[in-house]
Amino acid sequence: MSMDLEGKVVLVTGASTGIGAAAARAFARVGAKVAVHYNASREAAEKVAADIGAAGGEATLVGGDVTSEADIKRIVAQTLAAFGGRLDVLVNNAGGLLGRIRIEDYTVEHIQKVLMLNCTQIALFMREVVPVMRRQKSGNVINVTSIAARHGGGGGAILYAGAKGWVSTVTRGWAKEVVGDGIRVNAVSPGVITTPFHDRYSTQAQLAAMQATVPMNRLGTADECAGTFLYLASDAMSGYVTGQIIEVNGGQLMP
Repeated sequence: MSMDLEGKVVLVTGASTGIGAAAARAFARVGAKVAVHYNASREAAEKVAADIGAAGGEATLVGGDVTSEADIKRIVAQTLAAFGGRLDVLVNNAGGLLGRIRIEDYTVEHIQKVLMLNCTQIALFMREVVPVMRRQKSGNVINVTSIAARHGGGGGAILYAGAKGWVSTVTRGWAKEVVGDGIRVNAVSPGVITTPFHDRYSTQAQLAAMQATVPMNRLGTADECAGTFLYLASDAMSGYVTGQIIEVNGGQLMP
């Protein structure tokens, strides 16, 4: 594993469980300093930070609601204050399905909540973080999209899939906008990963049907996504990679 991430400052949103927690632990294992963001799951975030400390890493907890503009400003400010004003890697992992809803049951309130949680807050984190990276003349942003962005989702998850399609599109656009300042922007696109996301929103029958479409014939784990974040954050390993959507899905989708 490349050691160029040692000492780098990494903010992972939604880092208390699932893919975010696995990414936070992985960054700490290679010597990065990690801001572990959480909203409701403080106890789980404390466990992630404790694991990082036990492994000899450095972590700080930053709580806040990513659907609040004021909280986003504070999350970034607290991260900068904790680690000497630097921010080398932003992982925009926070997001969610907010329920499986049929078209007939859409409400303006629900649509707005889905877009705020999966789209607007990422743009606001970019607004707060990119100026810092521009001053540094370096930085890496890694967004989290989904295989649903490619196939359109289903089973009441279409609004979520559309929001993740937005994430994939802006990843490419932002990559072009900031490349002149030494900043790279990429995305990780997980397939069906066994996380609290599916514990909450998918039945065992739905998961079995999804697994049947995966050539590896199994569902993925959060830890199996973590290495892709390290690869994209490392200039030594992926310095000529920007604007890319990296699929991690066991072969379920081969674009």
